[in-house]
Amino acid sequence: MKKEPQQNLHLIFNPKTVAVIGASENPAKLGSHVMKSLLQDDGFRGRIVPVNPNGGEIMGISSVSSVTEIKGSVDLAIVVVPAGAVPGVFQECGKKGVGGIVLITAGFKEIDDPAGAELQSRLAEIAMAEGMPVIGPNTFGIVNRTIDLNASFTPEFSHVERGGVSIVSQSGGISHLLAFMAMKEHVGISKIIGLGNRLNIDFAEILPYLVEDPDTQVIILYLEGLDDPRKLMDAARNTGGKKPILAMKAGSAESGNRASLSHTGSVAGRQEVYKAAMIQSGILPMESTEALVDIARALSLCPLPAGPRMAVLTGQAGPGMVACDTCERYGLQIASFQESTQAAINNLLPPLAIRTNPVDMGPAWYDSAAIKGIMRAAAEDENTDGILLLMMFASANRGAVSYLSDFLLDWRQKKPVVTCLVSPAGIWDDEVLRLERAGALVNLPTPERAAKVMASLWQYKHKTWR
Repeated sequence: MKKEPQQNLHLIFNPKTVAVIGASENPAKLGSHVMKSLLQDDGFRGRIVPVNPNGGEIMGISSVSSVTEIKGSVDLAIVVVPAGAVPGVFQECGKKGVGGIVLITAGFKEIDDPAGAELQSRLAEIAMAEGMPVIGPNTFGIVNRTIDLNASFTPEFSHVERGGVSIVSQSGGISHLLAFMAMKEHVGISKIIGLGNRLNIDFAEILPYLVEDPDTQVIILYLEGLDDPRKLMDAARNTGGKKPILAMKAGSAESGNRASLSHTGSVAGRQEVYKAAMIQSGILPMESTEALVDIARALSLCPLPAGPRMAVLTGQAGPGMVACDTCERYGLQIASFQESTQAAINNLLPPLAIRTNPVDMGPAWYDSAAIKGIMRAAAEDENTDGILLLMMFASANRGAVSYLSDFLLDWRQKKPVVTCLVSPAGIWDDEVLRLERAGALVNLPTPERAAKVMASLWQYKHKTWR
């Protein structure tokens, strides 16, 4: 008895043998870029079999003329041939018993021609009859950084850092944007998945797989238009909140709605209806790609605060004021320190400094013991649920991050620590990255983004998403 396609998703993401149907050495063909992606750096550790009717070697690997000629089982076939040839390829894959397909080829439901939709329906019939899950068509591919599988036409995805965030997108462009933002900000990625036209694997099918995936901690969804939104909402609700699910819905404007139809073959729908349905289903709606990356990163690196009371420690008064405004705008409170905490801070700072919360540590720049003492007192205060640490570089405070490193590494976020430690390139970068990778903090580039991330952690914990 054939399995349902979604039951074979593990073969797509964890293959031992990958066939590239349409493999080429011609850089003008996507089959060439797919081969480069699989071989990038150390490359995929399993078996790669190029399939090309002309035979011969492709990038040093012997090819075959058909997938049916491959000896042994084939877990994943990456298909990069003209649209008209795809039905025949699907039939061969079915005959071979291929586990699953990534169909990069475009020219189906998304085109302004009924023949495209008809061709996609034909493919769906073949795939469903064989129980083959299909990612695509009209996709850039998929990436599983955990096993160094880059089954896409973008070799640069092999440079994304490994981590716990998985991205699922209808848009290849947004997938690339989010992945490159993650690379720039050192966000660890588990999987990048371009659903494309969603032949038989849609968000509702991929979501349960990622919720059970041990390498995925946080899930990002980018939505344009869905044929059956209720299926996604039900799938999210059925996960029982096991993992955070963040989603950005585009296409709310009339122009975006039209673009969604031509891009993915689905109408976008009303934004406010989607947002309400997401919240009811346990999906956290996001308003920007920046928020998707920031909040996914924090949820993968930080514990959740027990409450909304924040200690704001700043090297300069201005960033602290900006952070406090943002905290209160998004439902956080500026904590009132215990008497013993306030007394300790008063002893460490001169009277001219702002010593109540937010605490201006500027006058203690040269005093490593004072900076560590203030941080420890605020962190250990029973009236605080999280720490916002903000410091802009000045030549006088060059050593401030080093002064705090030992404490932060020892503290290991018993309460969440979100920072905005900003310096010119090459000054604090390595030290901050070391602390972040050690799980001591998560660093954001502005006080507003740092405070909003902390608020998002609390809202997720408190189930009061806005």
